[in-house]
Amino acid sequence: MNSLNSVILEGNVVRSPDMRETAKGTPICKFSVAINRWTQYREGMPQKEVSFFDVDAWGNLAKACAQSCEKGRGVRIVGRLKQNRWQDPEGKNKTRIVIVAEHVEFKPKFSLDAVAADDARQKNALQTRTDADSAAFADFSEAAAQAREEQIAAVF
Repeated sequence: MNSLNSVILEGNVVRSPDMRETAKGTPICKFSVAINRWTQYREGMPQKEVSFFDVDAWGNLAKACAQSCEKGRGVRIVGRLKQNRWQDPEGKNKTRIVIVAEHVEFKPKFSLDAVAADDARQKNALQTRTDADSAAFADFSEAAAQAREEQIAAVF
């Protein structure tokens, strides 16, 4: 029985793809994808987290990626993880994990201004949520303090 090995990534192409062929003539297209994620840390300030992944596409999919992938273009990739292992000239074991694409969707092309506006919108939404959470906590804390004072007054 095979174990589950499936990934779905959505991000932007980092650089132009590298199209090659194997010794038997099978096309392979290699490209990298950057995935942006906004996270919230303890300080309450939104932080941008960027991850980079190498992607390999084979056969007809490789040809389509070579034609349509360009730096900055949004893509959605469905594929699997593959671990490559080798020894360097010094005899040290090396390893590298790549995404082997099984399906690639190309998003509409946008200008850099649109991407920057989307990042700003996501950051603002996270900050607004943080502010709302802080306000709700402050209201709760104030109500709890008032209830405590009422309980103490009732005892004495």
